[in-house]
Amino acid sequence: MKSVLMASGAVAFASKFAVKIAHALEDVSVVVVGAGIAGLGAANFLRKHGATVTVLEAKDHTGGRLLTDWSMGAPFEVGAGWIHGPSSDNPTKQLADAVNAQYAVTDDENAVFFDINGYEYDEDEVERIVDAWEGVLEHIDGTYEVNDPRSLLQAIKDYRPAYLDDPGIMWAFSAFTEFSKGGAIEKLSAPLFNWDEAFDGADVVVTSGYDEILKPLKEGLDIKLSHVVSAIDYSADEGVVIITDQGTFEADYCICSVPLGVLKANNIQFKPGLPGSYRDSIENLGFGSVTKLALKFEEPFWDIETQYFGITTEPKGRWNYWLSYRTFSDENILLGLSVGDYALTADRMTDAEMVEDALDVLRTVWEDDVTEPIDVLATHWATDPFTLGAYAFPRPGNRKSDFDGLGEPISDRLILAGEHTIFDYAGTTHGAFMTGLRAAEYIIDEEG
Repeated sequence: MKSVLMASGAVAFASKFAVKIAHALEDVSVVVVGAGIAGLGAANFLRKHGATVTVLEAKDHTGGRLLTDWSMGAPFEVGAGWIHGPSSDNPTKQLADAVNAQYAVTDDENAVFFDINGYEYDEDEVERIVDAWEGVLEHIDGTYEVNDPRSLLQAIKDYRPAYLDDPGIMWAFSAFTEFSKGGAIEKLSAPLFNWDEAFDGADVVVTSGYDEILKPLKEGLDIKLSHVVSAIDYSADEGVVIITDQGTFEADYCICSVPLGVLKANNIQFKPGLPGSYRDSIENLGFGSVTKLALKFEEPFWDIETQYFGITTEPKGRWNYWLSYRTFSDENILLGLSVGDYALTADRMTDAEMVEDALDVLRTVWEDDVTEPIDVLATHWATDPFTLGAYAFPRPGNRKSDFDGLGEPISDRLILAGEHTIFDYAGTTHGAFMTGLRAAEYIIDEEG
């Protein structure tokens, strides 16, 4: 089903549509599993149409992979950190505008890059590296069929094998591509990783706090926190039974918006088991991590006018990209990122181990000027039992339908939602939100 809500202006449409038929679902009950942006979006839309909605959330807070921590005096985004393509058509931007969010554009051009020994690359070298990276992307886009089974790493090897031994070029594929897609180049599908869609506009951070956009969605909802779902039974001819560690819930429909990692781990038992095509997609899709480490210092030792610092590191993906908060905040914070397979390693470190690992990288550039941080915040998405990763990505052999097919209703009563159920906008908050509206619209259509 290609929903009208998947087009531009999704939020505006949803609000207008809800006013017209606010009581269309007054005898319908829905349980939404997961209080992230997909689940809250679905629940809000259904409630406005008169449905009785209960939201079950395993964590002790709402938001899922959208959560802001203000303990450092500036917003540390534990999960999603940017609004990607913040045009007026972007549903997440619409949500942010609705709460009068404040933004700061992150300028990819305002960056300085360093080699493996900590020396700054000159402009010619940066141009060479970026041209090589872009050249591979253009080659793949121009020559690969959608069903080509090669990984991005294999595609690089086939096109320019010398690139694999070039630290600068491999840094670009890690800091740019592995960061963007949440998976290692060894695991990314060469034809699919760059074939998704994007809204227009330079990416922004929400300086007023990203999770503020969720407040209007939560209004009036019955949200039950710390309710861990263990089973969803849709075996009866009508209705669904959801079993949690704090009781059982029954409803006409269930929207399950838990992360792909939870589905991969079989932490929720479906009765009957999900259809074979769904199980295959869940098993075959990639689900990686991006590790964030915010280090707050007494005084800055870096150029506070520079927004990004790229550092060529070994192993690939190890704290190779840094964002300076001083370009949009008064706080002396550097946000370090580990990506690709190294993110999975970093996620399993203690915070203290992570800090020492990251400081070692910073010292390759700023040497003894690097001081001990006065405050630290870190993420561990791969080891969080209620996420088990950050976001989905296409692996070699995947098809677009592996994402989109997961969003198709099951037995007319169970619908999966989340960023892993929409290929064009996988790995984004706007994609996740769109799938929540899509799931809600299916129920509205069924009852209409």
